[in-house]
Parts: sequence; structure tokens; C-alpha cells
Amino acid sequence: MANHRVDRVGMEIKREVNEILRLKVRDPRVQDVTITDVQMLGDLSAAKVYYTIHSELASDNQKAQIGLEKATGTIKRELGKNLHMYKIPDLSFEKDQSIEYGNKIDELLRQLDR
Repeated sequence: MANHRVDRVGMEIKREVNEILRLKVRDPRVQDVTITDVQMLGDLSAAKVYYTIHSELASDNQKAQIGLEKATGTIKRELGKNLHMYKIPDLSFEKDQSIEYGNKIDELLRQLDR
């Protein structure tokens, strides 16, 4: 039962953070960032937020990471306004590698066909 609550809170945080990044954060470094997943600790004290960015450049990825870390306070404050939780979880941002991994697997499969 508790696992279901963790998943629901994670989905709600994902939705809210995407909305906050789109409407409230004016930092150009996070302009193209999309939140893909949120993994919550069982006690809801911390959340690992996975994101992707449209650019493939390493410098853009680094800038996005720095921009997200700088915007963490604003994001938590806005989450506090929008979510009715006793304590807003600590947020840590991590680049989602699943898209690159999927592209690599697709390329390997295409090479097998040749």
C-alpha cells in the first residue's frame, strides 16, 4: 500500500516540476529540460529527478545540470505551494541515460541486420 503512495507522489512531483520549469524558472540553461521520471525514497524524504535535454552537446548537458541545481530552491518553494505535504522532499537531479542507451541498442540491432 505504501509503495502505491510513493509512486503517486513521484508522479505528482514529476508533473509539478515540469510545470514549474516551464512557467516559473527563467534560467535559459533549463529551457529545454524535460523531466522524465522521479524516484522517491520510501519515507518521501528525498526524490531523485531524472531529466533529459534536447541538445546532445556535453556543454549544454553540464549547463542544464548547473541550472537545475541553482533552481532547486525555487522548485522546492513552488512545490510547497502546490503540493499538500508535511515536508517537501530534497531534490537531486540526474540526467536520464535511457534514451541514449535505447539509441545505442537500436544501432546495434541495425548493424546485425547488415
